Amino acid sequence: MAASIVKRVSRVKKLNVSHISARYKLLTGSRHFSTSKQWNKALVLGVYENESTDSIDFTGTARKFDEKADGKISQLLLTVKKPLKCGKTRTLHAVDPEFSSVLVTCIGKRGEGYDELETVDKGRESIRAAVATVLQLRELGENEIEVDSCGDTEASAEGCHLALFSYDDLKAEKSRKPAVRISCATRYSQDKNSMEKEWRKGAILAEGQNLSRRLMEMPANLLTPTKFAEIVKEQLADKCEVLVRDKDWAESMKMGSFLSVARGSVEPPVFLEIEYKGRQSDSPLALVGKGVTFDTGGISIKPSQGMDAMRGDMGGAACVAGSLLSVSKLQLPVHVKAFIPLCENMPSGSATKPGDVVTAMNGKTIQVDNTDAEGRLILADALCYSEQFNPSLILDMATLTGAIDVALGEGAAGVFTNSENMWNKLQKASVRSGDRVWRMPLFNHYTKKITECQLADLNNIGGSRSGGACTAAAFLKEFVNNKNWLHLDIAGVMSNSGDVAYLGKGMSGRPTRTVIEFINMISKETNN
Repeated sequence: MAASIVKRVSRVKKLNVSHISARYKLLTGSRHFSTSKQWNKALVLGVYENESTDSIDFTGTARKFDEKADGKISQLLLTVKKPLKCGKTRTLHAVDPEFSSVLVTCIGKRGEGYDELETVDKGRESIRAAVATVLQLRELGENEIEVDSCGDTEASAEGCHLALFSYDDLKAEKSRKPAVRISCATRYSQDKNSMEKEWRKGAILAEGQNLSRRLMEMPANLLTPTKFAEIVKEQLADKCEVLVRDKDWAESMKMGSFLSVARGSVEPPVFLEIEYKGRQSDSPLALVGKGVTFDTGGISIKPSQGMDAMRGDMGGAACVAGSLLSVSKLQLPVHVKAFIPLCENMPSGSATKPGDVVTAMNGKTIQVDNTDAEGRLILADALCYSEQFNPSLILDMATLTGAIDVALGEGAAGVFTNSENMWNKLQKASVRSGDRVWRMPLFNHYTKKITECQLADLNNIGGSRSGGACTAAAFLKEFVNNKNWLHLDIAGVMSNSGDVAYLGKGMSGRPTRTVIEFINMISKETNN
């Protein structure tokens, strides 16, 4: 095999192979040309999908680099007669004295845009997935990587920064992923400042989602409600005002629904109130996030299998924190108030029991027939409290129901809203971010299910499992008066099993970037 490849390379015209060693390896998914010399600096270049075996359709940066390298990139790629398909790569070594590795990745077909069926910008999403192959270079030991903008600098930055995330803080140092410095390959750009600005924006968007992922991955014994508040305060203190409210405060506000969930745990509940003031406004945009740092189900206890994943049941709170981090770092001209109720849902002698009746902040009574439907109980009081600040809109996020996972899986977050206008904006934001949303119904049919209650004004589960995500949303609607309300049920997208190429397996931090983009759109409209 090695000899035959050497012969094929030697037949390529004008190819100087004096500095390439005679050993070639065929590795899984890529063809690697090996050298004994090590620089630990790599370059990622993009090519478009092309059926021709006689030419390579390079991006602008890749074409200019190939010219600088006297055509070595194109000549080596053409040696392998099978054209690259979207997401596939070739890794070349010793083709340029500055880089020990050059990874060529296919970013799909030229000119791809909005896909009506997939409801994403396919071109941007293909770029994110293609540059995520920087992981291959990290595995080769490269610790400094320049990345082609591939025609969309922001998407390129998002893809590689999201792909390189790993939560391995608790592992032995030798088992942790090595740090990698990532930068944009701007050397051939006529407007480097603009490109660097877009790269920074993409990196900040990824940073927000990566904070969400980190919080969701942390073990519940390390990320208690109190510790969550400490981390968020540390992360946001420079740009935001963070108020940490305690149990006594929640009692003074008559948050009986929220406190009923916290009763079973020895960990004290916390209510976070965060304000980012990028502009003066009497009507802030309100974000609300479910913050159950561990959910056993309470007395209605969950099966033990898979319960460890319930450390991520504060995904809504994590995504609110991640969104605020990026919004503040981008210095968006918008006023945001965020409300995060934090607690554990544990079984004990003091825990709420099925059939108990509790009273929410707005005075409505709730019959708690299932203590594992706790997220809606803590959100009820948070939504009521947010209304006191006269918000222009309210957006809440929660890993609320298994039913939304059954309905949509990892494909999209479910959205329930009373505003067609807000839905259109959020959906447009999701197209740009590649992190999809799908609208679900808020029919009166579901409201009747939770208002027909034996002991109280409302029942927390609505009598049956049918339409569970819809009845949960209908329950929350009873605590909202705002005409621009969006409820995002993110239970289905809580983790990534490998469907999103640039996220890797584990907690996903979705839909943080969609929410940031949504807030960005709102801020632009408000300031025009």
